[in-house]
Amino acid sequence: MKTTKTTPAVPALKKKGLKPDTHITVLLSMMAFVLLLMAVLKPGSYFTISNLRSMIFQFPEYGVLSFGMMICMIAGGIDLSLVGIMNLSGVAAALIITNMGGTNASIVLGCAVALVVGAICGALNGFIIASLSIPAMLVTLCSLQLYTGLALAITGGPAINNMPDAFKNIANGSIGPIPYVLFIFIAVALGMAFIMNCTVFGNEIYFLGSNARAARYSGINTLRVTVMTHMLSGILGGISGILITSHLNSAKSSNGSTYTLLTLLIIVLGGVHPDGGKGKVMGVTLSVLLLQLIANAFTIMRAPDTFKTFVNGCLLVAALILDVVLEKRAAKKAAKS
Repeated sequence: MKTTKTTPAVPALKKKGLKPDTHITVLLSMMAFVLLLMAVLKPGSYFTISNLRSMIFQFPEYGVLSFGMMICMIAGGIDLSLVGIMNLSGVAAALIITNMGGTNASIVLGCAVALVVGAICGALNGFIIASLSIPAMLVTLCSLQLYTGLALAITGGPAINNMPDAFKNIANGSIGPIPYVLFIFIAVALGMAFIMNCTVFGNEIYFLGSNARAARYSGINTLRVTVMTHMLSGILGGISGILITSHLNSAKSSNGSTYTLLTLLIIVLGGVHPDGGKGKVMGVTLSVLLLQLIANAFTIMRAPDTFKTFVNGCLLVAALILDVVLEKRAAKKAAKS
């Protein structure tokens, strides 16, 4: 008699993901509040086509990076090396493009190499974490220094500049009034939503983050899932490397130095649980948009950078408190039922 191996906990998680997410409601409310506030304070400067285009050009590079951090945290880990992967991938792409004369073929090859470099760096992180049972925070913090050091050694310090116009247009060009990067961000978001909600691999990521020991006992190859999760995170880092190099027309080891803390703020604010097993692509997407709305409002209001940092810190603390409050409320409801 033929038997099949089942993992009953995975479908249970899928049903749980269909419940209304309070984080999404809160994020939408906060976005509405920012828009209403700016409609009162600076309607003539904030609600313009040029300002909207400016915002769209800014958020995709760290937005894509946030999805990489998201999947690693849902899997019960973290990836602090993403900025290092981003810059190393950008440097690799820039070297190939400039050394091959900036032709269209060199741009395609450079972008492909950036993705491969990101995948290799991510896979290395995942293999060390899973095979040696070293905490992801320690591994990725060390690899951040490793990848940043490699990028610095390759460039020798100075940035690689003078990219061809076709490459610069990836992050700076547009179709009519709509920037290309918006389509790239939407494609990545939809792809991540499909992976997390409609594939076995996505269910395995949620299951691994919820209970790693139970995942092993249920027959999930945790080594494979961890390596693939970090490899996918690395590929997203490679995409961000292409975008930031194109946007700045510069590849160096120190680009996006603030993005690590920014991506952590985005995913926690978006409802990704720090202990893993919980989080939605929609929540992270809305969190990216919310922080861009806030950052742009601060720029128009000419707020000092110290105030921006203070507000980001308050948002992070508020998100953590909200997560604890919602967990306690859910536990009380479960106890009553």
